[in-house]
Amino acid sequence: MTEKTISQKKLLGVAGVGWMFDAMDVGMLSFVIAALAADWSLTPGQMGMIGSINSIGMAVGAFLFGVMSDRIGRKNIFIITLLMFSLAGGLSAFSTTLTVFLILRFFVGMGLGGELPVASTLVSESVPAQDRGRVIVLLESFWAFGWLLSALISYFVIPSYGWQIALIISAIPAIYALYLRLQLPDSPAFSPNKMKKRTAWQNIKEVWSKEYARSTLVLWVLWFTVVFSYYGMFLWLPSVMVMKGFSMIQSFEYVLIMTLAQLPGYYSAAWLIERMGRKFVLVTYLLGTAASALAFGNAEATWLLLLSGILLSFFNLGAWGALYAYSPEQYPAVIRGTGSGMAAAVGRVGGILGPLLVGSLVSAEYSISFIFTLFCISIVIGVVAVAFFGRETRQLELT
Repeated sequence: MTEKTISQKKLLGVAGVGWMFDAMDVGMLSFVIAALAADWSLTPGQMGMIGSINSIGMAVGAFLFGVMSDRIGRKNIFIITLLMFSLAGGLSAFSTTLTVFLILRFFVGMGLGGELPVASTLVSESVPAQDRGRVIVLLESFWAFGWLLSALISYFVIPSYGWQIALIISAIPAIYALYLRLQLPDSPAFSPNKMKKRTAWQNIKEVWSKEYARSTLVLWVLWFTVVFSYYGMFLWLPSVMVMKGFSMIQSFEYVLIMTLAQLPGYYSAAWLIERMGRKFVLVTYLLGTAASALAFGNAEATWLLLLSGILLSFFNLGAWGALYAYSPEQYPAVIRGTGSGMAAAVGRVGGILGPLLVGSLVSAEYSISFIFTLFCISIVIGVVAVAFFGRETRQLELT
């Protein structure tokens, strides 16, 4: 086994565990909100504010740290963002008021939002072209493990020891981030002397220059439609199951089964992405997501609801993996962090609007079928953008 192979595996492991901690924090938040509602007598509006402030922080972080990664390096931002969300998450365990908790959750969101596009950029630039897509999709698969870890911690820790202990456990990545400083090399594509000659504003403008405007528009549409539909659908899955007549326990069981389907979704996308290309995987898996969303929204029989929910998880998370592989490949190294971060920030705006739209439509007594049809249409818009206007980047050598 060569040193290069070992290096790739180590890089995937290091970045993947950081990715897993991100998912663990996001997944744990829904359980923490439920516990806080009981402890602090929160209204539904206040509960919604916690989720929204987290998403706003993610949008700000994706933009800010994406731009900064082109100035001070991918490795430095990867460590800063890990430290930020870990320490802010740990400190939030000691909050005694909603205001303090919201402020800290904003910083948690900033760290989370910044870490994801920067980590995928770092890995993209460190892996040979023939392996890059597969490795990035495998990196994204750590997200599913983080969700499962959050469910286990929430199930075993929160009822017996309280939400505070669960949040302190989530601060463990802070120690891991310090270890990274010694272990992780920066991206070989990052050149401090070359990058520092450029201003952040120059980089932002170049993302929308004639050469890259088409790629940027495709990415922004893709990110918005994917994140809008993902958060709109998946944050509401347990509630939708209850609305369709299932008990809370049944709905959690079914959602857990659906979540497990994310793993084969990732692994199949990882297998296909270097054989069939980025566009093929994005178009196929997003169309699968759209069809599954339509079936789920209209399902009445239990077997159809479960099957369509499993397929929704399978296709949607496979598409996520391809999206993270595709995004950094649109730009040269000098603006790669900026371009990827800006696209992710636009996506996070969709993540804020999706759940809010579902809440308002449910309140207005629109049917679940109508709501999931809207998400189906949203995803098809993303498919059209990448199918007709996106460029294929398989085997592209990054510069």
